[in-house]
Amino acid sequence: MGLFDFLSKQFVDVIDWVDQPGTLAARHPMEGREIQNGAQLTVRDGQIALFYREGQLADAFHPGLYTLETGNLPVLSALLNWDKGFASPFKADVVFFSQKEQSGLKWGTAQPITVRDPEFGPVRVRAFGSYSFRVEQVPAFAVKMVGSLQRLTVAEIEPQLRAAIATAIAAALGGGEVAFADLAGSQAALSDRLKVAVDPAFAQWGLVCTSFYIESLSLPEEVQAMVDKASAMRAAGDPDALARFQAATAQPDGDAAAQIEKLHRLLTIGALTQEEFDAKKAELLGRIR
Repeated sequence: MGLFDFLSKQFVDVIDWVDQPGTLAARHPMEGREIQNGAQLTVRDGQIALFYREGQLADAFHPGLYTLETGNLPVLSALLNWDKGFASPFKADVVFFSQKEQSGLKWGTAQPITVRDPEFGPVRVRAFGSYSFRVEQVPAFAVKMVGSLQRLTVAEIEPQLRAAIATAIAAALGGGEVAFADLAGSQAALSDRLKVAVDPAFAQWGLVCTSFYIESLSLPEEVQAMVDKASAMRAAGDPDALARFQAATAQPDGDAAAQIEKLHRLLTIGALTQEEFDAKKAELLGRIR
């Protein structure tokens, strides 16, 4: 490689980025290089390019083709004291951001959420679904999520987003204002309600949740079995079915023996199976050991 070839590689005259699926931000390789006066900048649809000077945000470029000069770099020009234009190469960091919608992402409750159902009392609920988002406020996203990283992908921030979703869902469902049966019966309305709860968490990072869906809402198997049994008893005209269900699923009040006695009565009258009685008894005893 000749001296001229070596020197020519120290300057940048074309700046662009072809975004890859799942990539939210990428820093243009600038280490040891300077941008030529009159360099060409290409910002494709769905992208925004930000220029930084010594860590300070300078100028932003939306989709289009630009020839870099004093006129379209007003902030950078002020930072470099270009009062009469410039002709020499200059140093700056360029970071590209994708504002395309990131769809088909999954969320779920790693642990059941305890919901105080107005009808059945405390029940543990699991929920799963999908969501999508995009970068809305690029400067906020750049500061809070990207920082000095060379590249940031959806996979790298997904755990943070799923944790925020789980927290929002726990807060939204924990109030016990709506019965579980009504929640499960109107998943579209519940999806809209939970999206409203999720939105503030995403907004703090410069993101917007563009869609949010609940695909599954369920109780633990043993609780669902009790709910089904209580429903069947009430359908058969048993007015005490709900009271017995609540007694069987209630949190212990400090007297495990009394709780077990109640469960045994339910076993005796056929409201619980032997397996259900044994499981609940073991759970109560386990809490006081």
